[in-house]
Formats: sequence, C-alpha cells, structure tokens
Amino acid sequence: MASITIRNLDDELKQALRLAAAEHGHSMEEEVRVILRRSLASAKKGGLGSRVQARFRDVGGADLDLPARREAPRAADFD
Repeated sequence: MASITIRNLDDELKQALRLAAAEHGHSMEEEVRVILRRSLASAKKGGLGSRVQARFRDVGGADLDLPARREAPRAADFD
C-alpha cells in the first residue's frame, strides 16, 4: 500500500477532519481515505463524451443545419 503526507493543513481543516472522524468512529486517516474514495468515485461518472461536453459547456455551441436523410437506414453489408 502507498502512503502520502499532506503538509500545510490549516488548523481549522484538521480540526474539522478530526471531528468528522470521531463522528464516524474511525481515525483521521480512515476519514481521509473515505473522503478520497467518495470524491474520486463521483468524479468517474460519465464517459469521455460527457466529460468533453462538460469541459466546454460554457464556451458555447454550434448550430448546424443537418441535411435531410435521403435513404432509409439499413444494416451494414459485410460481404
């Protein structure tokens, strides 16, 4: 297992972390692991297209005129 050291935590954040860990009945280290797991699990939602769309959402879109379909859709022919 890997380990990390987090430096320069302000006192208020450390106190909040300590209190949250005590409320949940585990150590501060375990509280941090839970927070990281939860945060990263929610960050993974959506595929590549959803993430690209979210990143550029505020830039604006493009209004494209799509040509009318002239033929009915058909299955691919692999012969």
